[in-house]
Amino acid sequence: MTQTLYWERPWLRFYPPGTPAEAETPTGSVGEKVREAFEGRSREVALLYYGRAYRYEELLEAIQRFAGGLKALGLAPGDRVGLYLANSPQFVIAYLGILWAGGVVVPVSPLYTSHELRHQLLDSGARFLVVQDALLENAARTGVALEATVVASLKEALPTWQRLLVRGLPPPKGPGIHPFADLLRSAPLPVPEPRGEEDLAALPYTGGTTGLPKGVEITHGNILAAHRVIQSLNPLGRENTILAFLPFYHIYGQVVLLLGGLLSGARLVVFSTPDPDWILEAMVRYRATHFFGVPSLYEVLRDHPKAHWVDWRRLEVVVSGADTLHEATVEAFKRRTGREIAEGYGMTETTSVSHINPRDRIKRGSFGIPLPGIRALVVDPETLEPVPVGEVGELALAGPNVTRGYWRREDENARSFFSQGGLRFFRTGDLVRMDEEGYFHFYDRAKDMIKYKGRPVFPREIEEALRAHPLVKAAGVVGVPDPKVGAYPKAYVVLEAEARGKVTEEDLLAFLKERLAPYKLPREIEFRGELPKTDVGKVSRRELREEVQGGPAAG
Repeated sequence: MTQTLYWERPWLRFYPPGTPAEAETPTGSVGEKVREAFEGRSREVALLYYGRAYRYEELLEAIQRFAGGLKALGLAPGDRVGLYLANSPQFVIAYLGILWAGGVVVPVSPLYTSHELRHQLLDSGARFLVVQDALLENAARTGVALEATVVASLKEALPTWQRLLVRGLPPPKGPGIHPFADLLRSAPLPVPEPRGEEDLAALPYTGGTTGLPKGVEITHGNILAAHRVIQSLNPLGRENTILAFLPFYHIYGQVVLLLGGLLSGARLVVFSTPDPDWILEAMVRYRATHFFGVPSLYEVLRDHPKAHWVDWRRLEVVVSGADTLHEATVEAFKRRTGREIAEGYGMTETTSVSHINPRDRIKRGSFGIPLPGIRALVVDPETLEPVPVGEVGELALAGPNVTRGYWRREDENARSFFSQGGLRFFRTGDLVRMDEEGYFHFYDRAKDMIKYKGRPVFPREIEEALRAHPLVKAAGVVGVPDPKVGAYPKAYVVLEAEARGKVTEEDLLAFLKERLAPYKLPREIEFRGELPKTDVGKVSRRELREEVQGGPAAG
């Protein structure tokens, strides 16, 4: 099979009937689309937050007033605004209000320290910050001079009876400090500030797995294109209910749930904390139709005593993203629930999703096929020429949802983009292969690959083999530098509770010898009670590398 198959797009034949090969490129701004979507559904419920319902008309008025309040504080079109709070109605109002006012959203993880927040505020040049009251002290410790800080209390978004039971923090005071509730009493901005599809809408930062996090320039056109291509393959509508527990600051929760749900007229059940008990209870109570999760959550749910409450087979979509979905997780979840998980793929740089398994043709071990309008190549990382179909190379993507570049990182942009076939492709840094049907399969991050005596060793392959052991709960593999061989694999393993102290390193090596070539076997296996995780539940190989290398991992 020749390299031309990438251009022929063999995956098109697996699109549902009526799905276009190319998604129509949208024009205009997110604010304009919000106005169109919300005004057509004014009396319908948009959000449910721990029992309190927010209708689309109520949400639209809050967005308009918040935007008016920001303008009164001096916000000009293109100004960056930090958004540092947990999932909540206030996050939704602030996010859409910033865009309505012509600003640029800089979402920040509420788990970030003052040091991490300081980097994003300074690097983005943010002039304003919207912050949760519980995080205000963190924000103050950054020492960053801001024109205004808007402080939100999540307690105010709860139903009245719950507000009586929750102890709140004292009202914030000080120069430049403004309560969120005050902005909701501002004169509304009736129409969105004019912005075009090429204007910047959001500046999310990558996770910082290599050096300091980089700002990713996401335009209004990127967001609307991402929404359009997702809708073309997995449409949402006003009859749908989505559980919104994935963090909104992350591109997955931000674009697929918050924006995708509300622009489609769906109903979002919002959680500030992803508590599995509450999630399962809400799925039953609100008759959820779509479930968007991450592998670490499916690991929890497969063994959860309340998982049987949910008729998983009734759901229209059960999707996993943001990390690699292990075969053992898929199989255990299917045995418990009777439902197959559809794996997808995306990045901050692709404004969320680029690939998904069609709901009626899920292929295990694959993260699916490109969405309409997205071109995908697998290239040699050195020559940037397509590799033969079936061989492993670096995934490169082009399409209207792909970022225009990194914020103020011209050197990084020069390394990350290349042209081929008249298209501008983004280098993802992920090693994958495409099979003859056009389904894509993940191998590893290029930077995580271990070179043992010149041979490539993929940490994920070793992790998958370890996870196949019935008494292994979690595993992480990194390379340990060694001048004699280049690097050798070291595995970190968390055992199931009943196996701790009973399963030895020799037991696991014997198990692996039946599944891996000798050069792929880890030279060391270290048992841990838990492994470091990123804030979306991935095993943090960066932190494991720092341990073996004795300091912050380079590149």
